[in-house]
Amino acid sequence: MGNFKEDIRKVKAFVFDVDGVFTDGSVHLFPNGDIIRTMNIKDGYACQYAIKKGYPIAIITGGDSEPVRWRFERLGINDIYLKSDSKMKAYEDFLKKYSLKNEEIMYMGDDIPDYEVMHKVAVPVCPSDAAEEVKSISAYISYKEGGKGCVRDVIEQVLRVQGKWLETDAFQW
Repeated sequence: MGNFKEDIRKVKAFVFDVDGVFTDGSVHLFPNGDIIRTMNIKDGYACQYAIKKGYPIAIITGGDSEPVRWRFERLGINDIYLKSDSKMKAYEDFLKKYSLKNEEIMYMGDDIPDYEVMHKVAVPVCPSDAAEEVKSISAYISYKEGGKGCVRDVIEQVLRVQGKWLETDAFQW
């Protein structure tokens, strides 16, 4: 890992875990088995804006929730890997689909299942409340916790450094 601000100049795509990144990691369980998660609206805005600016985004999660798929599809994310027993396999599929290299990827994860992929990418990042093992390999630790705007934090930094933040197209959803 080099200089974070220099490394993010080369980012062409984003990959994110879900629970602990887009959410705070807690779930509400209902007697019928349904699980409810909450997500930060500013993270959602940043994702749709990055897509508008031409950045592919992948969601790779071990979870299998149709409401999660629906949320990310509504943001314009096409590469949603649910029930991923191998995050590396999903990651490699995403790279191949867009002809991307490890050097062009920012990956945000928060726990051990993200560790292997985070070792591959040029810019591994995590929320402030990530597992210590993940923090130890991260090029940047957001000042925000999972579910509290950490996704927006890293996307905004990349777009700002690359001169693509707050252009005229930022004012429409």
